[in-house]
Amino acid sequence: MNQVHRPDLATLVADAGYGPDEPIVVGVRRRGGDVHLAHGLASTSLLYVASLSKQMTAACAALLVLDGALDVESPLSRWLPGLPPWAAYVRVRHLVHHTAGLPADRRVDARTAGRTTAGILDALATFAEPDHRAGAHHAYSNAGYVCLAAVVETVAGEPLPGFARHRLFAPLQMDGTRFWAGPEPAPPGAVPLVTPRPAPLSLGDGGVWSTLTDLLRWGQAMNDDELGVSALTQTPGRLDDGTPLDYAWGVGVRSQAGHRVFRHGGGWIGLRALHARVPALGLSVALVATRDHTERRVALMNGLLETEC
Repeated sequence: MNQVHRPDLATLVADAGYGPDEPIVVGVRRRGGDVHLAHGLASTSLLYVASLSKQMTAACAALLVLDGALDVESPLSRWLPGLPPWAAYVRVRHLVHHTAGLPADRRVDARTAGRTTAGILDALATFAEPDHRAGAHHAYSNAGYVCLAAVVETVAGEPLPGFARHRLFAPLQMDGTRFWAGPEPAPPGAVPLVTPRPAPLSLGDGGVWSTLTDLLRWGQAMNDDELGVSALTQTPGRLDDGTPLDYAWGVGVRSQAGHRVFRHGGGWIGLRALHARVPALGLSVALVATRDHTERRVALMNGLLETEC
């Protein structure tokens, strides 16, 4: 049998176009251990992970579903009564799968003084009509996940950072990970983002600061269903007419070498992140680049998955 050459992480990072002077952390974890490469950062550096937060927000909602406290068919208006009448037609599951038809993020942002949870909810309250009928279209929505986080807080009866800490991060020993809502732009000791744009302080769509070590741990925990929610959170959504989607609970659903892959990116000014996991292989892969304005991360993640799968 011919031996297949498996390129190392340094080769894959270089092939994707990242130079040795660019700050990036890349890691691969299988059951029993992990390997990582870092340029200018450490695997324990505290980093903003942007939309990777969505799968953690969704996991919080899923825990409440399993607790029997949250019904995914309940209307958004039940939990956030300050929104306009259209919220009565938006179900929690619509928020989860980006099918709520909410006003586009660019329109919401244009009415938001600052990217905080309160600012986004206040902006949504100014729209007399949504963009689409709930359940009819799939359109990625940061505002939808801000709403989902606010629903979690209402149902749980406590702020999302505290709920996530004692229901997600502490049980999984993700000691470096937290939702951060300010008032400072970043948690103490975090790697700063490029100026002049600090990370937004809204929760749900983003808000998580984590480390490479913890992101790899997160993937392992979800692969092994350590929280008891993976069967739910790995279930792809559907439009109301039954059309299947390639988006589950805060993660895209893809395939690689015949295996199902759960994958999601995150980005902000100068920051690029990606996380992917393959439950059948016990595989968790993550990368964060803190001075990157490109999409080289996609080629790098594709290379990592091709190598490992």
